[in-house]
Amino acid sequence: MNIAVEDKSNVDKVLTISANREELAPRFDKAFREYRKKINMPGFRPGQVPVAIVKKRFGKEIESEEINKYIQEVFRDEVVPKFSPVGEPRFQDMKWENDELEVKLEIGVKPEFELKDVSGFTVDKMVHDVTGEEVDEELNHSLERGGTWKETEEEIDEKSRVTVDAVPLDKDGKPREEEQDADKELDLSDEENKEFLDALKGKKAGDEVNVTLGEGDDAETFQLAVKKVQKLETPELNEEFVKEATRGEATTVEDYRSRLKSQIQNYYDQVSNDMLKQEIMEQLIEAHPDIEVPAVLLSRFQDAHVDRFKQQQQGRPLPEDFNEEEYRESIKDDAEREARWAFLVDELGKKFDDIEIKEEDVDARLASEAARYGLPVEMVKNFYAQSGDQLENLRQNIRTDKLFDRILDQVTLNELDKEAYQNKKKEQRNEKSDS
Repeated sequence: MNIAVEDKSNVDKVLTISANREELAPRFDKAFREYRKKINMPGFRPGQVPVAIVKKRFGKEIESEEINKYIQEVFRDEVVPKFSPVGEPRFQDMKWENDELEVKLEIGVKPEFELKDVSGFTVDKMVHDVTGEEVDEELNHSLERGGTWKETEEEIDEKSRVTVDAVPLDKDGKPREEEQDADKELDLSDEENKEFLDALKGKKAGDEVNVTLGEGDDAETFQLAVKKVQKLETPELNEEFVKEATRGEATTVEDYRSRLKSQIQNYYDQVSNDMLKQEIMEQLIEAHPDIEVPAVLLSRFQDAHVDRFKQQQQGRPLPEDFNEEEYRESIKDDAEREARWAFLVDELGKKFDDIEIKEEDVDARLASEAARYGLPVEMVKNFYAQSGDQLENLRQNIRTDKLFDRILDQVTLNELDKEAYQNKKKEQRNEKSDS
């Protein structure tokens, strides 16, 4: 057996594994003997079929199976220890001709790079204290969610919900009745219905108006006949509403306001923490432009993007204009950044090799997951206990969070209020798009 190596780049290699029948013969002979014990053929006692007949009848299939096993063993015992490949190997070719085996496969190896010192990093952090106005806004949303739509004779405004018959008009302004969209419901508080709101505002049930959607050659005019106008009737803000909205966890309006403020603050704190991690990740990636990504690993991350896109369709057919190769190319830069981040996390783990994942860390994370989804903690624990992969992912997420905590101890934080933070990020996005 021989393994020849061709370097396509610093991180991409093509291996050629070769062997001949003489080397593989002991494996074949053992397989023939094992196989004869398992088959029954007329004229022979069970397990006593001559090896020569086994070779004649099943030789090609048995040899093919043994060759596949041989390749897997060579990869496991020779390639992995020597090259520590990343990603899945990509088989380019396999030949078994004239008693000679030749297998070509492409592998990726970890890039060599020096981890930059993060102590020189300055990272923006959004700091926001929830205001009374934000609590009032969320309180109004709660009342609206508990409200009931009632038919009214009042004029239409931006808070109305209307039912209309929509008839497209031809170039001469005549209705195309056969294309009528009857009983179409429109929520005029939705930004997507702004053109309808502009045309219908101030009108009442029984009125008719024309509205033009689109511009230029794509413009189309509709005649709208208003059949019904509804306004939202919200409940009274009192203790009864509070108890129902919180399932008895709050009993007074003030308790409810305090609860809402805490929830909103927790949301902003979590968002701020997530954006802070994203900032650190982006700066680390930008600071290591020399990290090369093996082709096989890049392909694996692209595969993950494609799989997520397909899952988002929730069983629906893919869009007719969806081209997988074009999509893979469009997300190539994102996939490459994700791969580089994976290498950085690995190196950071080596730098902070004293990080431990304790059982209390796992328990705290499981409790957090349970609270997030409103589930009993034991139910969440049982779910993770039945899935080793999910539990390992959970532990890896905890490890990554602990890595971020270590990094935060070393970087300089630039705290900005919400408005200043959003303005700065908007400017940075504009600068990036202009460049």
